[in-house]
Amino acid sequence: MVTRLHVHAISPRARLGLLQAGGLAFPCLLGRSGTKADKREGDGATPRGLWRLCRVLFRRDRIAPPATALPLKVIARHDGWCDAPLDRNYNRPVRLPYPASHEELWRADHLYDVVVVLDHNARPRRRGGGSAVFFHLSSPESVATAGCIAVALSHMRIILALCGPSTRLAVGATGRAVPRKSPNRRVHGWRRP
Repeated sequence: MVTRLHVHAISPRARLGLLQAGGLAFPCLLGRSGTKADKREGDGATPRGLWRLCRVLFRRDRIAPPATALPLKVIARHDGWCDAPLDRNYNRPVRLPYPASHEELWRADHLYDVVVVLDHNARPRRRGGGSAVFFHLSSPESVATAGCIAVALSHMRIILALCGPSTRLAVGATGRAVPRKSPNRRVHGWRRP
């Protein structure tokens, strides 16, 4: 089990980063505006900070349950996530249909086939402080996220197998895009995730 996943952007406004899990490293996508310490709703930035991995949501109709010590929940067609800052359920899961602005977790693409819910802006919730900041899947066509962290499915499976209730995701500012070669570190598929 790893206690910390480290995410570093190539540069402050970079959309590409590196996620390190123990002695392994994986390319990841970040928000279209890079990373920011002061995340705001709709700014397209991945928030810097230390986040708890709350639970893993997954599409049972598309993939087998991921091997992980984190709590698992199957995504249903009626699952959504409120992103309306003035709504009482802002940055919380909601049942669809929902009257306020929201994201649908049951998507036609495969980006949310596996979603790790982070505790960003959870307790306390700040209106406009950012919602639906997830750790989810990327696709070969993806160039950035709306503020989340995304990796390839094959990498997500490896990462989740290393995670448990005490694992935290640390999003830092910048770091070396590719670590120097070391017998203790392997970079998996250093291409766009």
